[in-house]
Amino acid sequence: MRVAIFTEPHRGASYDDQLRFAQLCEAGGFDGFLRADHYRAMGDEPGLPGPTDAWLTLAALARETSRIRLGTLVTSATFRLPGPLAVMVAQVDQMSGGRVELGIGAGWYEREHTAYGIPFPPVGERFDRLAEQLEIVTGLWRTPVGETYSWAGEHYQLADAPALPKPVQQPGPPVIVGGRGPKRTPDLAARYADEFNMPFKSVEETAEAYDRVREACERAGRAEAGRAPLVLSAGIVVAIGRTDAQAQLRAAPLHVKSALPPEDPVVGSPAQLVDRIGEFAAIGATRVHLRLIDLDDLDHLELIAAEVLPQLDGTR
Repeated sequence: MRVAIFTEPHRGASYDDQLRFAQLCEAGGFDGFLRADHYRAMGDEPGLPGPTDAWLTLAALARETSRIRLGTLVTSATFRLPGPLAVMVAQVDQMSGGRVELGIGAGWYEREHTAYGIPFPPVGERFDRLAEQLEIVTGLWRTPVGETYSWAGEHYQLADAPALPKPVQQPGPPVIVGGRGPKRTPDLAARYADEFNMPFKSVEETAEAYDRVREACERAGRAEAGRAPLVLSAGIVVAIGRTDAQAQLRAAPLHVKSALPPEDPVVGSPAQLVDRIGEFAAIGATRVHLRLIDLDDLDHLELIAAEVLPQLDGTR
């Protein structure tokens, strides 16, 4: 089981806060440090000192870490054009020595779009754009050096792109697609992704999502095409402590009104988190993303590293 840490800097975190947390993740033996791609907090809190751009942050972290994997859960397809996004991610992959992962989704939080003047089309169009972005980004990475890439789609058109720079990882950085959608999300994951992530839901709901994505992979002929099986991962909201009182204190932000959909957190002891990870492993997950709320709470991270990771086979 690979164990990554997922953070939400839009709740309130500077670059230095994220650097400290990422370096502690690396020292603690976690597999990855992934962050949300949002430009404002979900509730009424201001999220001081303000938002940080996901890919600008990851580029800097790439130069100040050496082992841990870095990525987004998830980049919004509404925020960036696919050509420049492919350039951006490839460059950060080079800067990290091949440690980057691109989690990408259709975008959903309208309030941040209107706040910063970002167009927010209807959900159907957002998924259409996401599908084109996945095709373009992976197509640019796969294009051999010396050849060009073109695309004529409904929303994006590229003509004779040099398809540079190339990422270190070939044919490209791992792509993560995830979410609760019953049809288009599994189909896009089957066609383009290396990892399917079900974020922050119960084991039962996650198992149902895994079944849908397995069926989508069969329809797409993924195995017949010689592609590797999808990595199945689960997101877990975590608030654990050495005592129940400490765990409840860490869980307090979960009770604040938010735009996020209902979640299934683990609130309690390290043993409860180990048990939940084991339940996800039993349904096929080989990676979990632990969402920790407070980037100033370094003790929370150290507790998981000391009392959870050693109980999981194959962690790194």
